[in-house]
Amino acid sequence: MAKRKYYLSKSTFLKGLQCEKALYYHKHHYNLKDEITEAQQAIFDQGNLVGELAHQLFPDGINCQPELFYEYNKALASTKRALDHGRPVIYEAAFFFNGVFVYADILVEDEEGWKFYEVKSSTSVKKINIRDTALQSYVIEQNGIKLKDVCIVHLDNTYERDGEIEVEKLFTKTSVLSEVKTSLPRIPKEIERLKTVIDRETIPEKSIGAHCSSPYTCDFMGQCWNHIPKDAVFDVGNLHTKKKFELYNQGIILIKDIPDEFELSDKQRMQVEGVKNNTSYVDSMRLNQFLDNLCGPLYFLDFETISSGVPLFDRTRPYQQIPFQYSLHLQYADEIEHFEFLAETDGKDPRVSFIKQFILDCGSEGDILVYNISFEQNIIEELIQAFPDYLVPLEGIIRRLKDLMKPFQKGWYYTPEMKGSYSIKQVLPALVPELSYKKLSINEGGTASSTFAAMANGSFDGDFKQTRKDLLQYCKMDTYAMVEILRVLWDRFNSLAHRD
Repeated sequence: MAKRKYYLSKSTFLKGLQCEKALYYHKHHYNLKDEITEAQQAIFDQGNLVGELAHQLFPDGINCQPELFYEYNKALASTKRALDHGRPVIYEAAFFFNGVFVYADILVEDEEGWKFYEVKSSTSVKKINIRDTALQSYVIEQNGIKLKDVCIVHLDNTYERDGEIEVEKLFTKTSVLSEVKTSLPRIPKEIERLKTVIDRETIPEKSIGAHCSSPYTCDFMGQCWNHIPKDAVFDVGNLHTKKKFELYNQGIILIKDIPDEFELSDKQRMQVEGVKNNTSYVDSMRLNQFLDNLCGPLYFLDFETISSGVPLFDRTRPYQQIPFQYSLHLQYADEIEHFEFLAETDGKDPRVSFIKQFILDCGSEGDILVYNISFEQNIIEELIQAFPDYLVPLEGIIRRLKDLMKPFQKGWYYTPEMKGSYSIKQVLPALVPELSYKKLSINEGGTASSTFAAMANGSFDGDFKQTRKDLLQYCKMDTYAMVEILRVLWDRFNSLAHRD
């Protein structure tokens, strides 16, 4: 192995299949890689956790992964020793062939022969999984191990925890042997092609395209997309990727240059015209109807949730959203009160404490405004399913929910500053520019979720006291943003005769 400077791995093989330019950057210009976000790191950590738990499906194996991932020679030596000593279960078995190095998640020898199990933290088998599993199978078999079966081990999202995790029920083993066999003949040619890419002296020419985000979001987007200006065709809301690149490939980059005859939906046309003419759009009739139908006192509600591939508590399933925090602003007459809840990070299920305080804080009358009603409604319905003793008050709360996102989602109110989006992160600066999430230490939901999860599972090494304050401040901003957005609508249209 020492003679070659660059090698292919499972991840770089897949990267190269998606984009040769990304592979070249990864090998020669790694410093240009986009910074990993906290939310992305949480996904990686989730995968590691699931992978380790899957070992329990085949207990008493030997783990050949070295202390440092890139200590390939140690991994290969450990794997060879395990094979030589007849170990029937090997975790992270390392193999190398023709410039390709792979780790096999789980390798098992039973009475039928050797079987390879690739572990995924997803809840189904995806097409891309066949490609990486085929590469690994190829390298394993080139090392003299004939595979009798190849399986994807993934999570079963119908499994509901009841006591200790039952790994046999949590995971599903899906044989992909026939699909892998179909893919194997293409693997050697792809390997040689990608090795040629790595050995180039110049960066491959590759324009941006749909491949930049499929099947994975490329981690060199910042490098390849830095020529795209603001108000580009890629910012047109809900425009299909194919149509965006149809415009781009014709040399049309800016929204203002989109031809009048280009096919767009009514809301997309509204956005384009707004950019071209710097105009806003208001459907006064529907907007007034929405405002007039609000019944006070008004509540403004937002949840924060965590989800885990491995269920954290009884009566939860893989990736079920578990609420750990809420913010609630109450407005009556000209007064505003604020209520909030943030679960303790003691490893206990927070939902009963959440429910009790939530019911108390929501009172018994008045509309409860949320932003994207399906999210909060689904969370409350799952709380009812898990804790039916609270069905009556929680169903009462559901009946009071109204969606503040609706006027923007339906296009009843639109300004160019919203950039074709009805997300609260876009609507707030458009209507209330003096408020901003940017000043907050925690300023988006993914970070809030991953931060709390780290605090709860013991992997957080920051300031607990300050971080709890930061979490509360972020969630409070979400509901105060709704208060201010509604105030702007009221002030601009003066349509609500009575607010309580």
